[in-house]
Amino acid sequence: MNVIYRITHPNGKIYIGQDRTNSINYFGSASSDLIAKDFTPEQRRSFTITRDILWESETATRAEVTQIEIEFIRRYKSNDPSSGYNQTPPRRENENISE
Repeated sequence: MNVIYRITHPNGKIYIGQDRTNSINYFGSASSDLIAKDFTPEQRRSFTITRDILWESETATRAEVTQIEIEFIRRYKSNDPSSGYNQTPPRRENENISE
């Protein structure tokens, strides 16, 4: 089962990714260093993140899953450092971050 998921961190920033196995134990490949910079040592002692499935398909190809992932990243603006942890695709200059 292919899924596109959204990880929401305690600071409200999100990461959107894909998982082609729908593993319950997979929470993405966001940069640990990038995330760590947003939390104090005390905040890192105990926190909760949420994983939401945004889309799923049993038949989509890898290319289709990747295209849909990019669409969700752009829709939710998780590639804007002020709101998310996705580093790719790069945010386009004409993308409005205040929508």
